[in-house]
Amino acid sequence: MNESKFAHITRVHPCFNEKMHDKVGRVHLPIAPRCNIQCNFCTRELNKCEHRPGVSSRIMTVEEAVTHVAKVIKEMPISVVGVAGPGDALANPETLEFFRIIDKKFPDLIKCMSTNGLLLADLAEEVAEAKISTITVTVNAIDPEIGEKIYSRAVYDGKVYEGEEAFKIISQKQLEGIEKVSKLGVVVKVNSVLIPGLNDEHIEDIAREVKKRGASLMNVIPLIPLHKMKDYPKPGCEELSTVRDNVEEVLPVFRACTQCRADAYGVPGKEDKHLDMTPASHY
Repeated sequence: MNESKFAHITRVHPCFNEKMHDKVGRVHLPIAPRCNIQCNFCTRELNKCEHRPGVSSRIMTVEEAVTHVAKVIKEMPISVVGVAGPGDALANPETLEFFRIIDKKFPDLIKCMSTNGLLLADLAEEVAEAKISTITVTVNAIDPEIGEKIYSRAVYDGKVYEGEEAFKIISQKQLEGIEKVSKLGVVVKVNSVLIPGLNDEHIEDIAREVKKRGASLMNVIPLIPLHKMKDYPKPGCEELSTVRDNVEEVLPVFRACTQCRADAYGVPGKEDKHLDMTPASHY
């Protein structure tokens, strides 16, 4: 792990430092609609009211996204610019194109990206070359018996994988990708969705494995019961706290995540906005 870089990130990134979470902001750009895996709890949508990952009021072009960043950083204290969907960042070539432009125009902004990790190993060098500072990789299992119940499909290198086969390629690529980008100096946070009765006793194992691969921080987030997992219970505060406490014995844990929309911007939990709240004059 690059200790000095991690220390800098944790001082100024609202999704890596709970003390900064309500003081500085981030802007998410919804330029990545396509996804290459299907999680059984995920429903990606364009709408104006739901506050969760995988949702945006619309998709932006790269040019629109750059204009949006230029406007927002004049309006409020923004330290981070990120791409978190509404699909997978790396399944959309627009993501790296956008970050290359942002690095030239706004070099002081922290560039951040969320991904399912399927293409992370293949694109690790390009990610580092685009000066992306931090990556969040969602890893919900490392055990095939658990993983095949969470992921139903993966599309990789032109081939469709399903069930256990899908999970195996996802897991292999996630762990390889975390290891590769960590060695290239990118700070990695791992998100794990806590699914009661499925991976609740497994997340500590995930933490140990991703730490070995170079991850610096973990974020355990509660399941939002949707899609094929709509009948699963949402974890309670005590259950979530217990899992986070167990994980914290392995890796530092970020506890202030608000599970943002893919088009969120502003200071999380304080001056938080998303695109349908933005006046037309902004553009």
